[in-house]
Amino acid sequence: MRHSTERILVSHAGNLPRPVELQELIDKGEAGSPEYHKRLPAAVQYIVDKQIEYGVDVVNDGEYVKAGSYGGYIQERVTGFETRPFDPAKGAKRGGTAERDRLEFPGTYASGLWMMGSGGPIRPGFATPGQMPPQNNRNTRVCSGPVKYTGQDKIKTDAQNLKAAIAGKNVEGCITALGALSLGAGVRNEHYPSEEQYMMAVAEALREEYKAITDAGLILQLDEPEFCTTWSFYPHWSVDELRTYLSFAVEVINHSIEGLPENQIRFHTCWGSGHRPHVHDIELKHFADLMIKIKAEEYSIEAANVRHEWEWQVWKDVKLPEGKMLMPGVIAHATDLVEHPETVAERLQNYASIVGRENVKTGTDCGIGSRVGHEEIVWAKLKAMSEGAKLASERLWGRR
Repeated sequence: MRHSTERILVSHAGNLPRPVELQELIDKGEAGSPEYHKRLPAAVQYIVDKQIEYGVDVVNDGEYVKAGSYGGYIQERVTGFETRPFDPAKGAKRGGTAERDRLEFPGTYASGLWMMGSGGPIRPGFATPGQMPPQNNRNTRVCSGPVKYTGQDKIKTDAQNLKAAIAGKNVEGCITALGALSLGAGVRNEHYPSEEQYMMAVAEALREEYKAITDAGLILQLDEPEFCTTWSFYPHWSVDELRTYLSFAVEVINHSIEGLPENQIRFHTCWGSGHRPHVHDIELKHFADLMIKIKAEEYSIEAANVRHEWEWQVWKDVKLPEGKMLMPGVIAHATDLVEHPETVAERLQNYASIVGRENVKTGTDCGIGSRVGHEEIVWAKLKAMSEGAKLASERLWGRR
C-alpha cells in the first residue's frame, strides 16, 4: 500500500454508480443472475477507467457484486445462518438503527421523515423516507449451525475482474469486504456455546474471503461500520461498557485478519449513512485508541460529516502508530452539495499537520454511489476531491 510520499493520494470508501446495463438487470430483479455476472467484467473495467479519469489512485470495483444490499452479498457465501420470523418471546438481541437518536427525536421518526439510507430518485440508496418499522414486523437472523465460508469461487472471480481491469495502469486495486461484527454481532447465536466462540467462528470464516483478496495482490478494505454504530444499538450503555465491548471487537477483527499482510489492509468505519440527527454518535475520542490496535495499515474514518468534521483534532492526543495512515472522509455522502476543492484541501491539511503529509490519503465518508441524488453528483464530488488533493499537495510539498 503506497503512502503519500510525493503528493496526497486519492481514494474513496465504497460503492459507485452502476452502468445502465447492470441497473436494468437489477430493476428487473435479476441482480446476481448469470447474465448479471456475465456483464460484470466489462462493468468493472468501465468503473475502473472512470475512477482513473477522475484522478483516483486507489480504485475499486464499484462494489457491483453487492447489488442486493451492503451486507446481503455475503449471505450467498456463508452457511450456518437462517432467517426466521420475529419471536416476541425472545425479543430483539439489541436495539435498532439510530436507537439513541430515535428516543430523543420521536417526532422526527413518527412524522415519516426518518430515512435509513439516503439518495434520490435515480440512485435510491437503501430506503425511502417513511416511518421506522416496528421491531416485531421484521424477520430475525439466527446462527443455527457451524459458520463456514463457501464463496471461494465468487471471491476469486471478483479479484480476477478487478486485476484484469487495472492491468497496465498506474493504480492500486481495492476490494471491500464485510467485517465479522457487521455479519455476526446482530445475529442471535443458537449454535455455539458462547458469544465469544460464535464471533471467533464468524471471523475465521470471513478470513477466507479476506485471504483471497490479499493473495491476489489487492488491498482489502474491511468494512466495519458497527465499530461506530454499536453505541446506538445499546442506548443504556455507558462509554466504559462500550469500550469493554470494542476491546473484544478488536480481538475478533484481528482474529479475522490473522496471518494476512498488514500493508494490504484498510479498516473502514463510519456512523451510518442515515439522514437523521446524528446527535448521539459516539465521539471518535472515545474509541480512536482502540481502533488503531486493529492490525491494518490504513484507517478510513468518516470526517466530512458535520458532526465529526472537527475530530481531526483527536489525533493531537491519540498518536497514530509509526507507518500507519489515515484516510479521512473529505467528501460527505449525507448531502448533495458538492464540496469546494478548497474545503477538501483544508481538511487534508488539517490532518497532515498532525500525522504527517505522507500518512494522509483522501477518502469519502462512505460509499457515495447509492447515497446521493444522482450519479452526476458522484462524479462532481470525486472531481472536487481530486482537485482539493492537488491543492493540498502543492501547499504541503511547496511546489506546483
